[in-house]
Amino acid sequence: MDKFFNAVRLDESLCKGCINCIKRCPTEAIRVRNGKAVITKKFCIDCGECIRICPHHAKLAYHDQIEILEQYEYTVALPAPSLYGQFNNLEDVNIILNGLKCLGFDDVYEVSGAAELVSDMSRKYVAEHMEQWPIISSACPSVVRLIRVRFPNLIDYLLPIKAPIDLAASLAREKAMKLTGLPSEKIGIIFISPCPAKVSAVKTPLGIDKSEVDGVLSIKDIYPRLVSCMNAVENREDLEDLTISGKIGISWGGTGGEADGLLTDSYLAADGIENVIRVLEDLEDQKFTKLQFIELNACHGGCVGGVLTVENPFVAKVKLKRLRKYMPVARKHITSAEAFHGFWTEQVEYEPVFKLGEDMIESIAMIAKVEELCQKFPGLDCGSCGAPTCKALAEDVVRGVANENDCIHLFRQYIHKISDEISMLDKTGRIQNPE
Repeated sequence: MDKFFNAVRLDESLCKGCINCIKRCPTEAIRVRNGKAVITKKFCIDCGECIRICPHHAKLAYHDQIEILEQYEYTVALPAPSLYGQFNNLEDVNIILNGLKCLGFDDVYEVSGAAELVSDMSRKYVAEHMEQWPIISSACPSVVRLIRVRFPNLIDYLLPIKAPIDLAASLAREKAMKLTGLPSEKIGIIFISPCPAKVSAVKTPLGIDKSEVDGVLSIKDIYPRLVSCMNAVENREDLEDLTISGKIGISWGGTGGEADGLLTDSYLAADGIENVIRVLEDLEDQKFTKLQFIELNACHGGCVGGVLTVENPFVAKVKLKRLRKYMPVARKHITSAEAFHGFWTEQVEYEPVFKLGEDMIESIAMIAKVEELCQKFPGLDCGSCGAPTCKALAEDVVRGVANENDCIHLFRQYIHKISDEISMLDKTGRIQNPE
């Protein structure tokens, strides 16, 4: 599997070659070449900002379709906590969970239940590893991928505990195998996702060798069908009690929910990829002191702000707040057997995708060339060249994938220079009128 798998894709037939996406991309992974956007896979962290900003809907998120259920004899749905914030007047999570079974799943395992287990493990880990403070949450795949390619000095600060989706998948598979007696390959563990980053985390996981998730459906895709199923089961007297989570687990759907589960005030919680980058830059500069934990979410509002959701993220957070009001604080607590499934099995490795040269000497020479080109460019960062900034164009030129005349301002100067030379030659009689 490609280690730079991307769930964000481009539909060239819809792309108009505008520069909205290149200006918004936090890792400068997009260029406009020959009138179409081009995504550099190794730069992309699947934050989904280009999907959110594209006025032509040319950016799409790869995910599975509901027909994937037909590939397995027994299927388990893993609903993300953010799913619960998508529905109006929801008073009982069991309506959603029973609706998922009505939709075609054989069983349901709440990711919010696994989130409570992760909170238990995190509290203990943070308390026992003071030398690693502030510890950075590893729950958001886009943030982990961003750190992997851009902030190598912060990799050791990542919390080496599985994201709730991965722990939920492991526990759901174990439960299903015991319940049905079926082998693992005949059981499908399907995640209901709010964002494309979760798809990438399943296809090319970090921190673990292989994800136990077999497929990923988007909240946006199944929402209409799920609403119909929820209406069908809402008034049933035999509604199953399937929920396994309380306030702590449900709170993971919005910003600050994970940090609240640590039961400490010594934390920082930030959302929105631009804000995340600022926090990481300040953390790298050692501007934070006396913090135990940092929670970072690429989407505004947290997972409820994912591009595969349907509700306004701020409205969704209010709905989650109301839903958890009368819930117990937590319904699940970690056991030694569950803790066995919970930790990373592999170290996240730095991927120097942004380096210019193969060694230090070559890199220094190329950086000097970039600086030289930046002095020639106007510094307007207009995007007309197809790159987001003048510096990005200079780096593309040095890498050999662009030309300095791609800058429309330099190209205009070049044309004027040629025109002046032709005019001068004509005046001196060196160019004769054909007539």
